[in-house]
Amino acid sequence: MTEPQSYELATARLEEIIKRLDSGAAGLRETLELCREGRTLVELCAAELEAVGRGLEELRLDDLVARLEAGAGAG
Repeated sequence: MTEPQSYELATARLEEIIKRLDSGAAGLRETLELCREGRTLVELCAAELEAVGRGLEELRLDDLVARLEAGAGAG
């Protein structure tokens, strides 16, 4: 399977993998392949969440700087 291009697609695929593993229908080799794919997807999702978190932190810092500058100009 090709790698999902978004966090949302990755999480949807992870849900499919979990359902397949929970069903007990996957053989040993398929289970191994699904676990490998799942690990890759988890790493992709974690990286996306980390990037979003950094972006939010930057926005908060920019907002703080703007408020501090506005306060300094008023004083």
